[in-house]
Amino acid sequence: MMDPRATRIPALYVHVPFCAQKCVYCAFYSEASSGDLMNRYADALVRELELVAADLKPATIFFGGGTPSLLNLRQWEIILRAMERLDLLGAGEFTVECNPATVSADKAKLFRDFGVNRLSMGVQSLDERLLDRLGRIHSREMVFKSFDTLRRAGFDNLNLDLMFAIPGQTMDIWRETLREAVAMQSEHLSSYEVIYEDDTPLFHQLQAGEFDVDEDLACEMYDELVAAAARAGFQQYEIANFAKQSKVQSPKSREHPPATPSGFGPQTLDVPSYACRHNVNYWRGGSFYGLGPSATGYVRGVRTKNWANTQLYCEQLEKGKRAIESTEELAPLKRAGETAAFGLRMNAGWPFEEFRRTTTFDLREQWDSEMNELAGRGWATRDADRFHLTRQGLRFADTAAELFLR
Repeated sequence: MMDPRATRIPALYVHVPFCAQKCVYCAFYSEASSGDLMNRYADALVRELELVAADLKPATIFFGGGTPSLLNLRQWEIILRAMERLDLLGAGEFTVECNPATVSADKAKLFRDFGVNRLSMGVQSLDERLLDRLGRIHSREMVFKSFDTLRRAGFDNLNLDLMFAIPGQTMDIWRETLREAVAMQSEHLSSYEVIYEDDTPLFHQLQAGEFDVDEDLACEMYDELVAAAARAGFQQYEIANFAKQSKVQSPKSREHPPATPSGFGPQTLDVPSYACRHNVNYWRGGSFYGLGPSATGYVRGVRTKNWANTQLYCEQLEKGKRAIESTEELAPLKRAGETAAFGLRMNAGWPFEEFRRTTTFDLREQWDSEMNELAGRGWATRDADRFHLTRQGLRFADTAAELFLR
């Protein structure tokens, strides 16, 4: 029997925990930037990469945050050169999240030189008042300037990240933001409804009665998002994600083509060419290493979570140990239930045979009544080959997903 470790893990996520300042809605682990700690973090991350490199062959890489683009050129060069030494470069899709206020031509060139071929820009809004309301450090003009900088650097796979149902955001403001965003002609668009997470300033403001949540308006904004994206040539492939289909690849995109690794299975065929392959791997229950403070990983059925403390993270790695706070080995049925739930976020849902290949379980045997219940509500469609949520069901995907968890 072949050792399962002979098949190396095809996806790598790296969490960069630093921000210029904390946004009022953010519940991700992040902290204010500090030169000394950022240098220490870069060195610790290299140590963590060294510990897992032998089990990695990345088809997709994603640096998220925090604000990865906040790292300076020297820190990025330390990380990227280490990845080069460890044979971790060359991924078909290599994404870095960036803030419009921290994009520079020099940094963009460095990214290109080391194979980064996709950037995700945290725009959130193009309304100055709402940007201030959210605690963002960039202006609307910085968005347009940074986008142009990235295009000039040769990036032809850019994502714009937007938010809707922001307190004080009217439908007219949202429509104008969508109009300006699609006019920029990015290849990908992500847009999320504001979520009020415990222990965030925005949640405490809501609890204090400083504003109300209008669910009907949020639903209307989501419908407007779906319609505007479709008019602009985007295909929705997940609740909050829209991508374009490439007609003719440019010379630059041929240098770094979209990832279609064998380890990701046939689902790579039913999404548009500019879909985020890294996220598709999450939604399809694929394995990935998660590095950096607070990062979660999922490798061969075992979930890990790193310490959500950059100081402690660095201390552990400086001792030559992974900075793992907790490990959980999921039972096969529980793992399959989570895979079913995550996969329903995608418009394609689950082809029954693909689900069986991925999990060894059959949706029609283990979740027959749950599928029928959702179909009866009008939230899902079930046919001979697959099960997927309807447009109405996608709005309530979290509720639908709960039925599949074991």
